[in-house]
Amino acid sequence: MPIEAVIFDIGRVLIDWQPERMFDRHLGPDRRKALFSSVDFWTMNDAVDLGADFDQAVADLASRHPDFAADIRLWHTHWLDMASPEIPGSVHLLRALKARGVPVFALTNFGVTTFQIARAAYPFLDLFDRHYVSGQLRMMKPDPAIYQLVERDCAIAPDRLLFTDDRADNIAAAVRRGWQTHLFEGPQGWSDRLVAETLLRKEEALGHG
Repeated sequence: MPIEAVIFDIGRVLIDWQPERMFDRHLGPDRRKALFSSVDFWTMNDAVDLGADFDQAVADLASRHPDFAADIRLWHTHWLDMASPEIPGSVHLLRALKARGVPVFALTNFGVTTFQIARAAYPFLDLFDRHYVSGQLRMMKPDPAIYQLVERDCAIAPDRLLFTDDRADNIAAAVRRGWQTHLFEGPQGWSDRLVAETLLRKEEALGHG
């Protein structure tokens, strides 16, 4: 079936996401390893992605770990350093699809405040025709409910949606809904898939047309 819309994940697809790298830079690898072995950033981050207040979530985590409090607050003050840089090849493909007139959606696990920070830093995020942001919806991938919401909102049949994400569990959930999918491992593979689906010509995918 022909694809009617292309859906992008954001983190590690359009924008790199490397918290460990930021903490290594500010604290050094040894301190970062001690921090990450003692502090559960990931549960806190999931809560933010489900709509919890970003400022309060980081402050609460810091208060529970006074020995690491200053380090933990870097997650708040230097969040954009973790969510960078953009991945140029992927951004080019987004722009090329938009220029071709292909509807493009974002389906992303992102907090409300952090998504605002990202949009201010990365104007290409405003190219999307629709944004499905977990923090705003209070549901997140790979919960089947968020995929169902996308289908209902866009009114496009599941087998006419093409979704790329870097996480296999998120892709598997989309497959179970009947979506077309691509496990993102880099811009080249994604480019090849878009060309194979005739959504872009090869020269458009390469940036020469």
